[in-house]
Amino acid sequence: MPNRKVTYRLYPNAEQEARLQETLGLHQRLYNTALEERIRVYQETGKGLSFAAQCKVLTQWRKAVPALAGLNAQSEQVTLKRLHLAFQHFFRRMKNGETPGFPRFKNIHRYPGWGYKTHGDGWKLHLGISGEHGALYLQSVGNLPIRGKPRTPGRPVTCEIMHKAGKWYASVTLEVEAIQRACGTEMGAFDWGLKEFLTIATPQGIETVANPRHLRNQLAELKRLGQEVSRKIRMAQKLSGRQRGFSVSANLRRAIQHLARLHAKVARQRKDFMHQTSAWLVKRFGAIGTEALAVKNMMHNGGAHKKGLNREIHAAAPAAFLKMTRTKAEEAGSWYEEAPTREIKPTQRCHACWKLPDEKKTLSNREHQCPHCGVTCGRDENAALVLLRWLEMRLAGGSGLCSPQGAGREPSEMWSGGSFAAMKLETHAIAV
Repeated sequence: MPNRKVTYRLYPNAEQEARLQETLGLHQRLYNTALEERIRVYQETGKGLSFAAQCKVLTQWRKAVPALAGLNAQSEQVTLKRLHLAFQHFFRRMKNGETPGFPRFKNIHRYPGWGYKTHGDGWKLHLGISGEHGALYLQSVGNLPIRGKPRTPGRPVTCEIMHKAGKWYASVTLEVEAIQRACGTEMGAFDWGLKEFLTIATPQGIETVANPRHLRNQLAELKRLGQEVSRKIRMAQKLSGRQRGFSVSANLRRAIQHLARLHAKVARQRKDFMHQTSAWLVKRFGAIGTEALAVKNMMHNGGAHKKGLNREIHAAAPAAFLKMTRTKAEEAGSWYEEAPTREIKPTQRCHACWKLPDEKKTLSNREHQCPHCGVTCGRDENAALVLLRWLEMRLAGGSGLCSPQGAGREPSEMWSGGSFAAMKLETHAIAV
């Protein structure tokens, strides 16, 4: 059965807040101690500690440290498992020749939280009558009021407690029987961009989805708060005479929290917009086409000259949006296709004659003017139409790499504006 996550907001009282902070600190120290133990054993023996070996050591630590014995044993094993996964990723990157990134010691302000493996062992979810809100029981903390509601009800499996910008959240994994999501009957392809978030091409014409630019709207306030935090940090450094390890005043702590909360607000707005937009796409279209984006390559060169552009690309989060759309399309049984960018070249190719220009268009060229057939339109509009023709060829059984006029094929039902309902029952597997 599939799993889905739901996030609840926790509302602890003063006593529960203190216990949550204490538990977070214990897990952070456990993580750092386990990392230190792995480093020490490797330096002495030349061999690393496995996850199973550290779990045995954890049993001895629980006997020697009463504070660790008061925590749930499985939640401590989850903390050790996170460290184990960090080392696995480190060795994988070493093997693949990537930048490795050795696991680091975690500061308490950068430690995200802890987790539980089994429902009923250290935690238990008590939902309201309609399946929303309720309470969450945590061992050594008690019952915490919560707010939230899962889109698809299910059986609780695991739980992660997260501390973000001074607020507490519980991310609960649910095992659901089936995922019900409506599937559209139209066909469309979209080109992602910054001027317009989406340029959608359908057999009926071109549509656009505006870019909300959540980060840009808050950029001036973020800059002001960042400068305020920097000024107060410099003042604290000057008064203490130390660059690091200086005391953090209540005034500085409030300024840092204010800045963190505004960043968290922008992140929530972005995530909500992408969820709503991807859900709308899947609900409307039964066949969706777009291009595969290499976001890392898009921001690779340019340096300071591309600082503003790179910031806008990060703020729009194209990779996360495509992942959301792909997941929702799979849940609905829609057909989702990503065109190979290097082969199709949707921003260069003409949608009318399917030919590439003699001279490559630069990023500053926002208008498409075909030197072969004379078609003129917006660059994003042309890319969306190229992706639509490519999707139409894929649905007709072709590779999508040949000329659309080849083989004397008649236009398919979707291309002529018909319904996609007749085909959607055969396309539950998403071809990517």
